[in-house]
Amino acid sequence: STQPNTLFPYTTLFRSRTPNPDVMCNREVKFGGFLKWALNHGADYVATGHYVDRKVHDDSTVTMLRGNDPQKDQSYFVWTLTQEQLKYILFPVGGMPKSQVRTLAKKYQLPTATKKDSQGICFIGDIDMKDFLSHYINEQPGSVVTTNGEIIGSHTGALFYTIGERHGFTIDAQHKGTSDEPYYVVGKDIEQNTLIVSQHPDTYKKNTQHRVHLIHIVDNQDIFKEGLNLEVQIRYRGEVKQCTIVEYQPSLKRMTVEFAEPDATIASGQSVVFYRGDVCLGGGIIA
Repeated sequence: STQPNTLFPYTTLFRSRTPNPDVMCNREVKFGGFLKWALNHGADYVATGHYVDRKVHDDSTVTMLRGNDPQKDQSYFVWTLTQEQLKYILFPVGGMPKSQVRTLAKKYQLPTATKKDSQGICFIGDIDMKDFLSHYINEQPGSVVTTNGEIIGSHTGALFYTIGERHGFTIDAQHKGTSDEPYYVVGKDIEQNTLIVSQHPDTYKKNTQHRVHLIHIVDNQDIFKEGLNLEVQIRYRGEVKQCTIVEYQPSLKRMTVEFAEPDATIASGQSVVFYRGDVCLGGGIIA
Protein backbone atom coordinates (compact mmCIF):
# COMPACT_ATOMS: atom_id res chain seq x y z
CA SER A 1 0.00 0.00 0.00
CA THR A 2 1.12 3.56 -0.61
CA GLN A 3 -1.10 5.13 2.05
CA PRO A 4 0.89 7.37 4.44
CA ASN A 5 0.00 5.38 7.56
CA THR A 6 1.07 1.98 6.25
CA LEU A 7 3.89 0.17 7.97
CA PHE A 8 6.22 -0.12 5.00
CA PRO A 9 5.49 2.34 2.17
CA TYR A 10 7.16 1.47 -1.13
CA THR A 11 9.08 4.76 -1.00
CA THR A 12 10.95 3.55 2.10
CA LEU A 13 14.04 2.50 0.15
CA PHE A 14 14.39 5.86 -1.53
CA ARG A 15 14.14 7.64 1.81
CA SER A 16 17.25 5.69 2.84
CA ARG A 17 15.39 3.69 5.45
CA THR A 18 16.05 0.09 6.40
CA PRO A 19 12.80 -1.90 6.54
CA ASN A 20 12.72 -5.58 7.41
CA PRO A 21 11.25 -7.47 4.42
CA ASP A 22 10.39 -10.56 6.48
CA VAL A 23 8.29 -8.48 8.88
CA MET A 24 6.55 -6.96 5.88
CA CYS A 25 5.93 -10.37 4.28
CA ASN A 26 4.43 -11.81 7.46
CA ARG A 27 2.17 -8.79 7.91
CA GLU A 28 0.96 -8.42 4.34
CA VAL A 29 1.17 -11.92 2.87
CA LYS A 30 1.21 -14.82 5.35
CA PHE A 31 -0.93 -13.29 8.07
CA GLY A 32 -2.60 -10.75 5.83
CA GLY A 33 -3.85 -11.99 2.47
CA PHE A 34 -3.27 -15.71 3.06
CA LEU A 35 -4.90 -15.85 6.50
CA LYS A 36 -7.96 -13.99 5.21
CA TRP A 37 -8.16 -16.32 2.19
CA ALA A 38 -7.92 -19.44 4.38
CA LEU A 39 -10.62 -18.28 6.82
CA ASN A 40 -12.91 -17.24 3.96
CA HIS A 41 -12.55 -20.74 2.51
CA GLY A 42 -13.59 -22.53 5.69
CA ALA A 43 -10.31 -23.06 7.55
CA ASP A 44 -10.46 -23.08 11.35
CA TYR A 45 -6.79 -22.21 11.80
CA VAL A 46 -3.62 -21.53 9.87
CA ALA A 47 -0.52 -23.31 11.16
CA THR A 48 2.95 -22.08 10.27
CA GLY A 49 6.51 -23.20 10.91
CA HIS A 50 7.55 -20.04 12.73
CA TYR A 51 9.57 -20.60 15.89
CA VAL A 52 7.09 -18.67 18.00
CA ASP A 53 4.90 -19.85 20.86
CA ARG A 54 1.53 -18.65 22.12
CA LYS A 55 -0.58 -18.90 25.27
CA VAL A 56 -4.35 -18.57 25.24
CA HIS A 57 -5.86 -17.16 28.44
CA ASP A 58 -9.28 -17.75 29.99
CA ASP A 59 -10.56 -14.46 28.58
CA SER A 60 -9.49 -15.65 25.08
CA THR A 61 -6.65 -13.14 24.80
CA VAL A 62 -3.46 -14.56 23.37
CA THR A 63 0.06 -13.86 24.60
CA MET A 64 2.84 -14.27 22.05
CA LEU A 65 6.03 -15.89 23.33
CA ARG A 66 9.53 -16.43 22.08
CA GLY A 67 10.17 -19.78 20.44
CA ASN A 68 11.66 -22.52 22.62
CA ASP A 69 14.94 -22.54 20.68
CA PRO A 70 16.77 -19.23 21.35
CA GLN A 71 18.85 -19.64 18.19
CA LYS A 72 15.72 -19.99 16.06
CA ASP A 73 13.22 -17.73 17.84
CA GLN A 74 11.30 -15.75 15.19
CA SER A 75 9.04 -13.60 17.34
CA TYR A 76 10.99 -10.58 16.05
CA PHE A 77 9.40 -11.13 12.64
CA VAL A 78 5.77 -11.33 13.79
CA TRP A 79 5.42 -8.42 16.22
CA THR A 80 2.67 -6.91 14.04
CA LEU A 81 0.20 -9.74 14.78
CA THR A 82 -3.12 -8.67 16.27
CA GLN A 83 -5.32 -10.47 18.78
CA GLU A 84 -7.87 -11.19 16.05
CA GLN A 85 -5.17 -12.85 13.93
CA LEU A 86 -3.59 -14.80 16.79
CA LYS A 87 -6.92 -16.49 17.55
CA TYR A 88 -6.62 -18.32 14.24
CA ILE A 89 -2.86 -18.98 14.07
CA LEU A 90 -1.04 -22.02 15.42
CA PHE A 91 2.73 -22.38 15.84
CA PRO A 92 3.18 -26.16 16.26
CA VAL A 93 7.00 -26.15 16.32
CA GLY A 94 7.42 -23.07 18.51
CA GLY A 95 7.50 -25.05 21.74
CA MET A 96 10.35 -27.35 20.79
CA PRO A 97 14.03 -26.96 19.83
CA LYS A 98 15.06 -27.28 16.19
CA SER A 99 16.83 -30.59 16.91
CA GLN A 100 13.52 -32.12 18.02
CA VAL A 101 11.78 -30.80 14.93
CA ARG A 102 14.38 -32.50 12.73
CA THR A 103 13.99 -35.75 14.71
CA LEU A 104 10.24 -35.71 14.15
CA ALA A 105 10.69 -34.84 10.48
CA LYS A 106 13.01 -37.82 10.07
CA LYS A 107 10.57 -40.09 11.94
CA TYR A 108 7.76 -39.14 9.57
CA GLN A 109 10.07 -39.33 6.53
CA LEU A 110 9.61 -35.72 5.55
CA PRO A 111 11.92 -34.55 2.74
CA THR A 112 12.96 -31.51 4.81
CA ALA A 113 14.39 -33.60 7.65
CA THR A 114 17.97 -33.05 6.55
CA LYS A 115 17.46 -29.95 4.43
CA LYS A 116 19.80 -27.09 5.17
CA ASP A 117 18.22 -24.19 7.07
CA SER A 118 16.89 -21.49 4.79
CA GLN A 119 18.68 -18.17 5.15
CA GLY A 120 16.96 -16.34 2.33
CA ILE A 121 14.37 -13.60 2.43
CA CYS A 122 11.01 -15.30 2.74
CA PHE A 123 9.44 -14.09 -0.50
CA ILE A 124 12.48 -14.16 -2.81
CA GLY A 125 14.39 -17.23 -1.57
CA ASP A 126 18.13 -17.74 -1.23
CA ILE A 127 19.35 -14.64 -2.97
CA ASP A 128 21.43 -11.77 -1.66
CA MET A 129 19.37 -8.64 -1.05
CA LYS A 130 21.69 -6.49 -3.17
CA ASP A 131 21.39 -8.97 -6.05
CA PHE A 132 17.62 -8.78 -5.76
CA LEU A 133 17.52 -4.98 -5.64
CA SER A 134 19.93 -4.69 -8.55
CA HIS A 135 17.16 -5.98 -10.84
CA TYR A 136 15.17 -2.85 -10.03
CA ILE A 137 17.79 -0.24 -9.13
CA ASN A 138 20.75 0.67 -11.29
CA GLU A 139 24.16 0.56 -9.69
CA GLN A 140 25.68 3.99 -9.13
CA PRO A 141 29.32 3.81 -7.95
CA GLY A 142 30.27 6.28 -5.25
CA SER A 143 32.87 7.05 -2.60
CA VAL A 144 33.39 5.55 0.82
CA VAL A 145 34.60 8.25 3.22
CA THR A 146 35.67 8.34 6.85
CA THR A 147 33.97 10.47 9.48
CA ASN A 148 36.73 13.02 8.79
CA GLY A 149 35.81 13.18 5.10
CA GLU A 150 38.79 11.22 3.74
CA ILE A 151 37.97 9.07 0.69
CA ILE A 152 39.18 5.54 1.40
CA GLY A 153 37.21 3.32 -0.97
CA SER A 154 34.21 2.81 -3.22
CA HIS A 155 30.76 1.24 -3.31
CA THR A 156 28.10 0.31 -5.88
CA GLY A 157 25.32 2.65 -4.75
CA ALA A 158 24.38 4.16 -1.38
CA LEU A 159 20.82 2.82 -1.66
CA PHE A 160 22.10 -0.75 -1.37
CA TYR A 161 23.60 -0.30 2.10
CA THR A 162 22.25 0.05 5.61
CA ILE A 163 23.59 1.60 8.79
CA GLY A 164 25.78 -0.86 10.69
CA GLU A 165 26.71 -2.88 7.60
CA ARG A 166 30.36 -3.90 7.21
CA HIS A 167 30.34 -5.85 3.95
CA GLY A 168 29.81 -5.16 0.27
CA PHE A 169 31.93 -2.04 -0.16
CA THR A 170 35.64 -1.80 -1.01
CA ILE A 171 38.34 -0.24 1.14
CA ASP A 172 41.50 0.66 -0.78
CA ALA A 173 44.51 -1.44 0.22
CA GLN A 174 46.53 1.54 1.50
CA HIS A 175 43.77 2.37 3.99
CA LYS A 176 43.25 -1.06 5.50
CA GLY A 177 46.17 -0.86 7.93
CA THR A 178 47.96 -3.66 9.72
CA SER A 179 45.13 -4.44 12.15
CA ASP A 180 42.61 -4.81 9.32
CA GLU A 181 39.74 -3.82 11.62
CA PRO A 182 36.42 -3.77 9.76
CA TYR A 183 34.75 -0.51 8.76
CA TYR A 184 31.06 -0.07 9.52
CA VAL A 185 28.59 2.17 7.73
CA VAL A 186 27.65 4.91 10.20
CA GLY A 187 25.99 7.33 7.78
CA LYS A 188 24.82 7.85 4.20
CA ASP A 189 24.47 10.88 1.97
CA ILE A 190 21.98 9.81 -0.67
CA GLU A 191 22.22 13.03 -2.68
CA GLN A 192 26.01 12.78 -2.89
CA ASN A 193 25.86 8.96 -3.14
CA THR A 194 28.39 8.64 -0.32
CA LEU A 195 28.87 6.10 2.46
CA ILE A 196 30.36 7.30 5.74
CA VAL A 197 32.28 4.58 7.60
CA SER A 198 34.11 4.14 10.86
CA GLN A 199 36.10 1.40 12.54
CA HIS A 200 34.70 2.51 15.90
CA PRO A 201 31.01 3.19 15.25
CA ASP A 202 29.94 3.47 18.90
CA THR A 203 32.32 6.38 19.43
CA TYR A 204 30.89 8.14 16.38
CA LYS A 205 27.25 8.07 17.38
CA LYS A 206 26.58 8.51 21.06
CA ASN A 207 22.86 9.22 20.84
CA THR A 208 20.88 6.92 23.14
CA GLN A 209 17.38 8.30 22.49
CA HIS A 210 15.39 7.19 19.47
CA ARG A 211 11.91 7.94 18.20
CA VAL A 212 9.72 4.93 17.49
CA HIS A 213 6.49 5.26 15.54
CA LEU A 214 3.67 3.01 14.29
CA ILE A 215 3.64 1.36 17.72
CA HIS A 216 1.74 -1.94 17.84
CA ILE A 217 0.88 -3.80 21.06
CA VAL A 218 0.14 -7.52 20.84
CA ASP A 219 -2.03 -7.60 23.97
CA ASN A 220 -2.46 -5.61 27.22
CA GLN A 221 -2.95 -2.21 25.63
CA ASP A 222 -2.14 -0.42 28.89
CA ILE A 223 1.32 -1.90 29.36
CA PHE A 224 3.38 0.90 27.80
CA LYS A 225 3.90 4.01 29.90
CA GLU A 226 6.58 6.59 30.50
CA GLY A 227 9.35 5.34 32.77
CA LEU A 228 8.79 1.67 31.88
CA ASN A 229 11.97 -0.38 31.45
CA LEU A 230 11.87 -2.90 28.63
CA GLU A 231 14.02 -5.46 26.87
CA VAL A 232 14.38 -4.73 23.18
CA GLN A 233 15.77 -6.20 19.97
CA ILE A 234 16.56 -4.17 16.85
CA ARG A 235 17.37 -7.13 14.58
CA TYR A 236 16.73 -10.85 14.28
CA ARG A 237 18.89 -12.84 16.70
CA GLY A 238 20.34 -9.54 17.83
CA GLU A 239 21.60 -8.82 21.31
CA VAL A 240 18.84 -8.15 23.81
CA LYS A 241 19.22 -4.55 24.97
CA GLN A 242 17.68 -2.48 27.71
CA CYS A 243 15.67 0.67 27.13
CA THR A 244 13.32 3.02 28.96
CA ILE A 245 10.25 4.77 27.59
CA VAL A 246 10.84 8.49 28.14
CA GLU A 247 7.85 9.76 26.16
CA TYR A 248 4.72 7.94 25.07
CA GLN A 249 1.91 9.23 22.87
CA PRO A 250 -0.55 6.33 22.49
CA SER A 251 -3.04 8.30 20.40
CA LEU A 252 -0.29 8.92 17.83
CA LYS A 253 1.19 5.43 18.20
CA ARG A 254 4.65 6.78 18.87
CA MET A 255 7.19 6.98 21.68
CA THR A 256 10.72 7.98 22.50
CA VAL A 257 12.93 5.35 24.09
CA GLU A 258 16.33 5.71 25.69
CA PHE A 259 18.76 2.83 25.34
CA ALA A 260 21.03 1.99 28.26
CA GLU A 261 23.99 2.19 25.86
CA PRO A 262 24.44 3.90 22.48
CA ASP A 263 24.18 1.72 19.38
CA ALA A 264 25.47 3.15 16.11
CA THR A 265 23.87 0.33 14.09
CA ILE A 266 20.30 1.51 14.74
CA ALA A 267 18.84 2.71 11.44
CA SER A 268 15.67 4.51 10.45
CA GLY A 269 13.04 2.04 9.24
CA GLN A 270 14.20 -0.91 11.34
CA SER A 271 11.76 -2.86 13.43
CA VAL A 272 12.29 -2.47 17.16
CA VAL A 273 10.58 -5.23 19.17
CA PHE A 274 9.85 -5.05 22.89
CA TYR A 275 9.95 -7.96 25.32
CA ARG A 276 9.48 -8.81 28.95
CA GLY A 277 11.29 -12.09 29.41
CA ASP A 278 9.87 -14.52 26.85
CA VAL A 279 6.75 -12.41 26.21
CA CYS A 280 6.71 -10.41 22.98
CA LEU A 281 4.86 -7.22 23.89
CA GLY A 282 4.85 -5.59 20.46
CA GLY A 283 7.05 -3.23 18.53
CA GLY A 284 7.41 -0.26 16.24
CA ILE A 285 9.54 1.33 13.56
CA ILE A 286 12.61 3.47 14.20
CA ALA A 287 11.75 6.95 12.91
